[in-house]
Amino acid sequence: MKLSELEAFPDGALDCPAHELHEYFDGPTLVHLPGERSPPLFVSVLLHGNEEGGWEALRLLLGRLGVEAGRRLPRALSILVGNVEAARFRLRRLDHQPDFNRIWKDATGPEAEVARAVVASMARRGCFMTVDAHNNTGVNPHYACITRTDPVSLALARRFSRTVVHVLRPDTILAAALAPLAPAIILEAGRPGEQLGVDHVADYLEGLLELEALPTEPEGDIDLFHTVASVRVREAIQFGFTAPRGARDARALHLLTEFEHFNFQELPAGTLFGHVAPDAPFPFDVTDDFDRDVGADYFVVEGQDLRLAKDVVPAMFTPDARIIRQDVLCYLMERVATD
Repeated sequence: MKLSELEAFPDGALDCPAHELHEYFDGPTLVHLPGERSPPLFVSVLLHGNEEGGWEALRLLLGRLGVEAGRRLPRALSILVGNVEAARFRLRRLDHQPDFNRIWKDATGPEAEVARAVVASMARRGCFMTVDAHNNTGVNPHYACITRTDPVSLALARRFSRTVVHVLRPDTILAAALAPLAPAIILEAGRPGEQLGVDHVADYLEGLLELEALPTEPEGDIDLFHTVASVRVREAIQFGFTAPRGARDARALHLLTEFEHFNFQELPAGTLFGHVAPDAPFPFDVTDDFDRDVGADYFVVEGQDLRLAKDVVPAMFTPDARIIRQDVLCYLMERVATD
């Protein structure tokens, strides 16, 4: 595997959905489109193959702007088309692959070489700003993530959503690697297949292409959160989902089916999170930004009830068991004052 770089999309590529892109690209590909202004806006899509919203937004935007008809963009645009192999099967990643959004620092292997080549290419060309487009597997509002809380990053995030999350870990993500070149924003635009998210990302990108300069201050109020812990189900723990009073089998952990609807809600200590089997070990690995075990700070087991031990705001809680095994069950956040 190596990075390919093109000066235009292959004929027909912009007409096809994400799961057909493997017919046009052999692997991760940077496509550089010219524009009236430079340096280019850098946009990444399909780092996770099941998150097709960013690709659909680009198809919509480039069609709207007449790129295939030869119209010139208001600003140059560099597009990273990521994990087309996983997109073929509508999966986050294939079993033999690393997560394409965890290869941007201290990684080895061919995928890590691709990541380094992307950063080097954008450093040579210059970068106006970075946008990494994603979807969620659970119910979440549209929100933006930033790795730095400077006024420019906050202003760019606020253009997408009032809800903004400051992310320090993992620090192996694309946005963290590109942030030294220019402001980097992660877009989380709902679940795959939702047209509202596609339209939202397309409109946001179009607005960025029209900018002559980066904004210097946010316009409007911001609901800013900071991730304080990531929650993973321990590998040896068998888990499932159940209704609050539903029947449970012999698996060690049963999570509540409706918990994804609590994403971005402030939940008090004592909120029921799930149920554990009698004599089962603590089911989670909960780590903070310094990789410390903080499970006892955030969860408590009372009988067979697994409850929150302190007030928190969950995010990205997903009922997708495959995603839980490949990434996290959820993140825990706290609100940050912006005054």
